[in-house]
Amino acid sequence: MWLWAAVGSAILLGIYDVFKKQASTRNDVLHILFYATAISTCFFIPLMLSSIFGWGWADGTVFEVPRGTLNEHLLVFLKSIIVSISWITGLMGLKNLPITTAGTIKASRPVFVLIGSILIFGERLNLWQWVAILIAMFALWLLGRTSKKEGVDFARNKWIFCMWIAVISGVISALMDKHLMASMKPMFVQSWCNFYIALIIGAILVFGRLAKSRFYSEFRFDWAILLIAVFITMSDFLYFLSLYSSGSMLSVVSMLRRSSVIITFICGALFFKEKHLRSKGLALLILLVGMAILVFSSR
Repeated sequence: MWLWAAVGSAILLGIYDVFKKQASTRNDVLHILFYATAISTCFFIPLMLSSIFGWGWADGTVFEVPRGTLNEHLLVFLKSIIVSISWITGLMGLKNLPITTAGTIKASRPVFVLIGSILIFGERLNLWQWVAILIAMFALWLLGRTSKKEGVDFARNKWIFCMWIAVISGVISALMDKHLMASMKPMFVQSWCNFYIALIIGAILVFGRLAKSRFYSEFRFDWAILLIAVFITMSDFLYFLSLYSSGSMLSVVSMLRRSSVIITFICGALFFKEKHLRSKGLALLILLVGMAILVFSSR
């Protein structure tokens, strides 16, 4: 079941990325993330209040949100800072790069999660799993060559740099998730993480407005933001549930979840009319072959 939960999370994550790209054409990054996260937090408010006041509405179910200790809240708050960095830089990159390019860069994250899983959690890879990693790296090299045709230089473009910051901070967050799921309930981590992220990004917005930062602009309502909140909430729920399940492997879950790039590639071709799809499609196909080898060699 944890494999299917990871697949479901990937599909929802791909749709979430498409709506983020759409919303970024009307609003700045901080407003999109703040309102989407605030709406997502509202979904959890009844469960959080039930926990705080001891009403016991979801006790004994997967929707239970324990009160948590001070140490647990501090760990989740630390994760929230890391996720905020990842989301802000990731959306800045997505806003200014072709969605097919940004999506495939994000798809490289599982490669680094794999390495972290080996070094930190002692997950052991077999020969075919190592082959999968090499295939994924080759796919990224092909993508870099293709992106230069669009004037996107992987070595000098600042938005590519933003995407790599998002990837690295996302890897750190994923490794933290594995650690947190060993002792915390999935809904506790997801609900309070959303709450803290909303506070962090809200504080940045207030500071930006007071400082009259050039990154701050007036907010315009967009229904895509509501859809962003819905899809990331469902995607993260399945992701945490997958990691929490007995026998799940972070390396495999992370790789499966990043297959969301399939959705972003298809939508980039259909709705955003992006170029060089044949070359990008080849890189994507090779990347997916690596993912498939990883999954089947992990069963």
